[in-house]
Amino acid sequence: MRKVVSGLFISLDGVVESPDQWQFAFDEQMGESLAEVLETSDTILLGRVTYTDWAGYWPGVTSGEDAGFANWINTSPKHVASTTLAGTDEWANSTLIKGDLADAVRELKAGEGKNIAVAGSPTLVRSLLEQDLLDELVLLIHPVIAGEGRQKLFADDAALRKLELVSAQPTSSGVVIVTYRPVR
Repeated sequence: MRKVVSGLFISLDGVVESPDQWQFAFDEQMGESLAEVLETSDTILLGRVTYTDWAGYWPGVTSGEDAGFANWINTSPKHVASTTLAGTDEWANSTLIKGDLADAVRELKAGEGKNIAVAGSPTLVRSLLEQDLLDELVLLIHPVIAGEGRQKLFADDAALRKLELVSAQPTSSGVVIVTYRPVR
């Protein structure tokens, strides 16, 4: 069975929104960690906000340092979780999930292929974790406090959920890459 894996940049105070505004470094180990997600995944899950933002950007990237990721994400099947989007026609290989999210994700997990990567989409990550559909949570923890007014990964009133540590690796820039699995 395929795994659903999420990788997120996160600050010490739990902020995941707009890492481009507080992420101060990107080192070789971080690149290797993200490359592993790309190599082991062939399908992408996106929430509405990330889909809308990225659909306007990634299809136009054809060269430069981001070209490899752009090629991967543009050619991979993308499944979009949204109850408000009418369609996903503006980005090739995108499909709007219709009906129950849990049923759709279970169907994807039961299918053939590599892992399913959740790209960005912290609201979707929370939902998948709450519904016991997320298999691994990779956090790239930056030694920075991003501050108020930005979306955190978990709300203050989130339900108690136990995760087990799979691995932890500090990087040369002081970021710590941790992988967790939900305890089932």
